[in-house]
Amino acid sequence: MAILRAVVVGGGTGGMLSARALLASPRFELVAVADTSAAAIERLSQEASLAGAELFPDYQSMFSATAADVVCVSTYAPTHEEIAMAAMDLPAKGLLVEKPLAGTVAAGQRIVGAAKARQLPIVVPHGLMARDAPREVLSELRSGAIGALRVVEMECTGWDLINAGIHWIQYFVALSGTDLPERVLCACDTSTRTFRDGLQVETEAITLVTCAGGVRLVLHTGDQVPLAQEGAACLMRIVGDRGYIEYGAWLDHYRVVAPGRPDRSVEVPPSEVSGHRRHLEHLADLIETRTVDYEVADTSLLALEIIEAAYLSNRVRASVTLPLSSFAAAGPPDWDPGSPYSGRGGGRDGRQLP
Repeated sequence: MAILRAVVVGGGTGGMLSARALLASPRFELVAVADTSAAAIERLSQEASLAGAELFPDYQSMFSATAADVVCVSTYAPTHEEIAMAAMDLPAKGLLVEKPLAGTVAAGQRIVGAAKARQLPIVVPHGLMARDAPREVLSELRSGAIGALRVVEMECTGWDLINAGIHWIQYFVALSGTDLPERVLCACDTSTRTFRDGLQVETEAITLVTCAGGVRLVLHTGDQVPLAQEGAACLMRIVGDRGYIEYGAWLDHYRVVAPGRPDRSVEVPPSEVSGHRRHLEHLADLIETRTVDYEVADTSLLALEIIEAAYLSNRVRASVTLPLSSFAAAGPPDWDPGSPYSGRGGGRDGRQLP
């Protein structure tokens, strides 16, 4: 088994998750890390675990000086496209691109499209797709334990749609399977002017995603959202036509309730292997076998499209249909629900709908 030479672009939280995963795996050699921040480079130079890795002030100089089989792109999302495209030109044998895949859906589509055109393996480190408990929940659903999926409810506190919702919505897309999302409706409260990780975000939001076959997601995000279960970053109720599963993201247990069967509380032994390492070792398998697997990249890209549609829906006060590339918003909203109808300005009589 060949050891793959790996480099990391970005020395922040995501970059260090990748770096530590590479150092922990016998399948990789971490040879270099790049970051444009002098303070970050100084901090990285003090990391004893990184003593064997060369540090660079930018990805361009690192790519010029270092031969790499695997590139981990762990920077601010709007920079992912430029770096990922440069990595594909090295050429690298495989990529890890942090979530969100890019700053926009269009940029994410270009990244994934370029990887597919080259038959280049690419992984996106969504933790719920690598941890054992949420993978078991997926298996329970697909085995028919609660019947056909109908609704997924999610409550998430202390976070927002773009920075954490990308995890929750990607997992919903995995749950819904072939029933693809077709419409997104979102309302945001912005009264506290909250910003997080360099982005303006909602104080609180409700997002409704409707799939073609009728499956729905109701996602409640915000700075202070009361959760029905302590300890969960996001509490999920996955409702089927014969029962439901309750699961708290990142926890190692879940509950299954189905009529005619005893309620089951399932404990899943925690894995000692990090999610990033699992994704990277899956990437190593793909490189070794010269195969590709775009399932997580595709669902991550769809999750990004849903989030972009949600923010657009709030902006234009309308349901947004997918794909976004074919959606055209009407003019500025001039209709105030709850106000008396003047009889002027058009409109339609809701009692006379066909």
